[in-house]
Amino acid sequence: MHAATTASYALITGASSGIGAEFARQYASRGVPLILTARRAERLHALAAELISQVDVQVIADDLEDAAAPARLHAEIQRRGLSVRILVNNAGYGVPGRYLTRDWSVHARFVQLMVTSLSELTWRVLPDLIDSGSGRIINVASFAALVPGADGQTLYAPAKAWLLAMSQSLSLEYAEKGVHVCALCPGFTWSEFHDVTGTREQMSRLPRWAWLTVDEVVRYGIEAVERGQVLAIPGWRYRLAYRVVRHLPSSWLLRLMGRSSRRVRAQA
Repeated sequence: MHAATTASYALITGASSGIGAEFARQYASRGVPLILTARRAERLHALAAELISQVDVQVIADDLEDAAAPARLHAEIQRRGLSVRILVNNAGYGVPGRYLTRDWSVHARFVQLMVTSLSELTWRVLPDLIDSGSGRIINVASFAALVPGADGQTLYAPAKAWLLAMSQSLSLEYAEKGVHVCALCPGFTWSEFHDVTGTREQMSRLPRWAWLTVDEVVRYGIEAVERGQVLAIPGWRYRLAYRVVRHLPSSWLLRLMGRSSRRVRAQA
């Protein structure tokens, strides 16, 4: 890694693969120095080696399922003399199965990562973003935030809906300070997400048109936050779907989600 500089960095959580790694690549191509964090240090260092010829890359491996991680991560950023201008809250996963099929400890770790740690880390770096005069926050939510929760998404869909609402509130609170906040809500995206949740086989049965690439998702998110767009939905098919579902009665949508969930489970 290059020696640290006084330049403003993009802090990307969950940067070891998928959407997070693609954010690192696209911001590096734009000349933005990076702070990469995730659990898997070896993957972070491999990505840093790939991008170091373009920008300074700082690796700070940590696990945001640990309640102490946000404070520890922020303290290390400060110790290195780095300043954050862009925050990409991307770390996350899904817990497969219905609510009672998992121990509470599994759900507790999920909530810590997806809600509590994300909130604390945002709170800790927000002063830097404000001081920069052009701070950016991209919260990687999901199209699941825009429709009723599905069978088997007991906490995932609510966590993403909460993240959308948080993004909207932060935008209203800090737009005057030059901070743009964007909730990026992609649909199905080719990444390791479904491998981690163990749902790759049934998800692979979806039609190809339903899938987005990490390149288009990330590109759309970066362009959207620069435009000051609070809600960003990559893919014209998903944007069209959102326009349709906004005008359907919630009871219809809930029944539709129920049928869809049962069909996926029957195929699993």
